[in-house]
Amino acid sequence: MRMRFKPYARPELLACDFHVHEPLTHAGHWHELFARPDQPLHLELGCGKGGFLAQLAPRDRSINYLGIDITDKVLILAKRKVEAAYAARGIPTDNVRIASLDIERLRLVFSPADTVQRIYINFCNPWSKNAGSNKHRLTHPRQLLQYRTLMPEGAEIYFKTDDDDLFRDSLGYFPAAGFEITWQTFDLHKNEPDWNIRTEHEGMFSEQGIPIKALIARKLPDSAVTWQEPRVRAHLEGEQAEQSAPSAAE
Repeated sequence: MRMRFKPYARPELLACDFHVHEPLTHAGHWHELFARPDQPLHLELGCGKGGFLAQLAPRDRSINYLGIDITDKVLILAKRKVEAAYAARGIPTDNVRIASLDIERLRLVFSPADTVQRIYINFCNPWSKNAGSNKHRLTHPRQLLQYRTLMPEGAEIYFKTDDDDLFRDSLGYFPAAGFEITWQTFDLHKNEPDWNIRTEHEGMFSEQGIPIKALIARKLPDSAVTWQEPRVRAHLEGEQAEQSAPSAAE
């Protein structure tokens, strides 16, 4: 169901001290937005209504957390949940930030100086499997290569989904983009790890009897990347075919 426009969202976000008002201006300086900029930065891609971030960020104030989503009408709900979670603990929101950003264009608003030690991807849009749509998946190699530029070697991605096709495809996406899958499960709640934080979607899918799939992937050296853009691959294959074809003189 499409969420309605919320005229109050933008003014309320602009009055929020942990909302990043102009995210396009911070490339190379995201760490400086936090009270303790030397702390590791963890990033949630598609924070939605903020249920996960509101549970995670107040637990460990030795980590800086950034949650991003594409629209203010969703981010306003995250703002309120995060605000309430910190207020309930009586602590300042000095290790959490939220921002409206298009995940597909992260490279335009972050630089390699904005080092991210961990990325969370929870229940993203599975998209269709056709070539025109699957490139928008947040775990597609096209996207994973963007994340790599922010991540030092050994940094991790935590991924959860209810969608079988997306998960099985992602088991191939991560290695192609130079990530080692260090842990995976097709039923997260069967032997649920202590570190797991259940999201709103997770609870909903679990109640419907849909197993939750999850994995942890670790960034390997750049030499481990095998994926190429289809257009680049087609061009290289064309060149190879021309070189191997017999000449007219022969």
